[in-house]
Amino acid sequence: MTRIERIQPSLHKKDRVLVYLTGGDLLRITPEELLRFDLRPGMDLAEDVLEELNRAAARSLTRQQAAEMAGRRMLSQKELSDRLVKKGTDPQEAQETAQWLADLGAVDDAAYAGVIVRHYAAMGYGPGRVRQELQRRGVPRDLWEDALAQLPDPEEAIDKFLAAKLRGKTPDRATLQRLSAALQRRGFSWQDIRPALARLDREPED
Repeated sequence: MTRIERIQPSLHKKDRVLVYLTGGDLLRITPEELLRFDLRPGMDLAEDVLEELNRAAARSLTRQQAAEMAGRRMLSQKELSDRLVKKGTDPQEAQETAQWLADLGAVDDAAYAGVIVRHYAAMGYGPGRVRQELQRRGVPRDLWEDALAQLPDPEEAIDKFLAAKLRGKTPDRATLQRLSAALQRRGFSWQDIRPALARLDREPED
């Protein structure tokens, strides 16, 4: 039988209670779990209760880690879940924890998608590259359309890119071909690139 030696609030983590057990074991639980299990110093813990407490302590630790991750930078639910799994969290528990933070509003995939779109648009990237980033960061596809609607007109972004590269110079055919390839790598479609090249009065061959 395992016995509780003492209980005290954590000095370093808010809303965390330290439960010291015989044998040197330590449980880190929440005040709510302390009340739910009605824990007291000197209390003997049956094996099934100790197992449940250990699960509760593990869940609390996972939630603490997840909250800290989400507090440091914006993440999608998938990114957060993947990071927890890398730290050793069970995949199902990781997904449930990410959903828990989403329910609290601490993780917001729709808002994150908007941030990604605005960031890459400001860097001069096109829709294709932005879609790659949304996919890479685990943003659900059903959120893509609304987020991508925030992209500026490709014509404006392409003209800005060309103006910065050419600096008033008249491009030859080889230069236009290089610029066209660069624009495609940045996520712009040929359908949007071609009119911009036509505005320069010369186009590369297809």
